[in-house]
Amino acid sequence: MEKAPRAVLFDAYGTLFDVYSVSMAAEQLFPGQGARLAQVWRDKQIEYSRLLTTCNHGAHYEPFWNVTEKALRYAIELVARPSDSMPADGQFNSKNGEKNEDLAVSQLMNQYRHLSAFPENREVLAALKSRGIVTGILSNGDPAMLDVAVKSAGLADVLDHVISVDTIRKYKTHPDAYALGSNATGLQPKQMLFVSSNGWDAVAATWFGYRTLWVNRAGLPAEQIGLPPTRVGTSLRDVFSFF
Repeated sequence: MEKAPRAVLFDAYGTLFDVYSVSMAAEQLFPGQGARLAQVWRDKQIEYSRLLTTCNHGAHYEPFWNVTEKALRYAIELVARPSDSMPADGQFNSKNGEKNEDLAVSQLMNQYRHLSAFPENREVLAALKSRGIVTGILSNGDPAMLDVAVKSAGLADVLDHVISVDTIRKYKTHPDAYALGSNATGLQPKQMLFVSSNGWDAVAATWFGYRTLWVNRAGLPAEQIGLPPTRVGTSLRDVFSFF
């Protein structure tokens, strides 16, 4: 029988923190477009992170906070212009339009800094800690972002490691990003469990050698490329199936 994992590392954005919890604030700023804006924002954020990593081995790297803001500005350009909260003619090169956009960006970025945490987070992390299991985050987020998110969610005392790819200037799914887990814990990937709600992240971590749990909260189809995750669940509580 395979031994239980000695450490569990969690992706942060989408897994511990709900990236779509910004939809309500976006809806207030851009009526009728909040959910779509949040989706485009997230998709472009991930696309930009890959672009920065794959082009010239990360030489064009920017911190995740910058990537997130630029992805938001793209989403506003695509989805939310014109809207009731912006100039009716859609001419955003005007001073007033730029000011309105900057205000919306400021408000939504502040909301992103304090994303809602999924309700089972603390229960699961505390239970793992009580069993003597090493816990941690392995995230694209830069250290300042993660620090605020973790403290906002009240999780600092149940996490042994908060690992950011910022130290290597390469985003997931680069293998060097997943190697940070072993560097921090001193364990081999096969001795650890990596948990993500992002299917692509679970695939890449499985390729790297982690045991993996894909938390498929949205009931999405399985990825059609790569190795399947070790297990699939619908909440973080499915972590306990490995113990």
